[in-house]
Amino acid sequence: MHSSDHPSSPVELTALGWDSHFSALFADHADVDAVPARVVRVNRGGCDTLTATGSIRAVYDSRHVADRERAVCTGDWVVVRPDGERAHIIQVLPRRTAIARASSDRTSERQVLAANVDTVIIAVSVANRINVGRIERLLTLAYDAGTRPIVALTKSDLVDDPLAGEAAVTAVAPGAEIVATSTISGVGIDPLRSAMTGTAVLLGSSGAGKSSLANALLGRDHMAANEIRSVDGKGRHTTAHRELLLLPDGKVLIDTPGLRGIGVQDVADAAGRTFSEIEELARDCAFRDCEHRSEPRCAVQEAIREGRLDPGRLERYRKLLRESEWSAARGDAREASKRSKRDKAITRDIRAMYRFRDRQA
Repeated sequence: MHSSDHPSSPVELTALGWDSHFSALFADHADVDAVPARVVRVNRGGCDTLTATGSIRAVYDSRHVADRERAVCTGDWVVVRPDGERAHIIQVLPRRTAIARASSDRTSERQVLAANVDTVIIAVSVANRINVGRIERLLTLAYDAGTRPIVALTKSDLVDDPLAGEAAVTAVAPGAEIVATSTISGVGIDPLRSAMTGTAVLLGSSGAGKSSLANALLGRDHMAANEIRSVDGKGRHTTAHRELLLLPDGKVLIDTPGLRGIGVQDVADAAGRTFSEIEELARDCAFRDCEHRSEPRCAVQEAIREGRLDPGRLERYRKLLRESEWSAARGDAREASKRSKRDKAITRDIRAMYRFRDRQA
């Protein structure tokens, strides 16, 4: 959020998503000079936050950046101690939810994209080829966080038959609400805004029209959006950071840069919701441990033969689960290594203490 967009007057914390849950957490961590704040945007060395008295710049120490998964993130509620025109973050309150992907650098750590989110809006341009695998992965991240996904079909004014795109998305997003939108005509913007609950995060690939959609939901131009090419409907998303925005109706929106890789880690249960029809079919397989390949009386393979299930969807499900298990195993190994290092450090400290005590005797 640009400095000119920061509310300088008092702000109702409830308009930022504050409730009794966070109030109880704050009571456990606060001191007499501390106040709660919500993180609007994070950049090098600090972050912009909103408090009950307005915007304030907050700085944090190495504790809040050392662990990528626990680093301060847009949407976090933090305990700050004001100091003139800025404040010091003394505690990050435990997150109720977190949208997190496996890190793109192939390490076992996860990257949190947005914290304390209730709704995930997945922006999908119907003017471009629809990448169903990307939609499935974003749905899985939303379900894994315990949030409610909405698929926003953007740029519907640029195609002759937007219903064709909606049908393609419906086939891979069972149970998710789907809203066709156009920021040019205004179609679908009010229904999308009404469908949002609490804090929503806007996810999607570059060129999906997220900046234009954020502007439409805000009711004003805030996010920069490049001109769309009339030839193919593509545009370059110009958002370079994650940013929390206050909507006119008291809801909260977090806009994010375009996502390239969408890695997953330990999301087997969430994947089961994304691919719920495969899970339902599997219940009728003859064998409980059926792998849906060449086993006899496999209900999943029978559905594929009869044209009731796309074989590509089954293969994407398998790939998602393999990647999830691999990343989870890497994460377990990393945690074990960290525990081992901590144990060794404690042992060294104890030995040093005994040596010192022996020398004093």
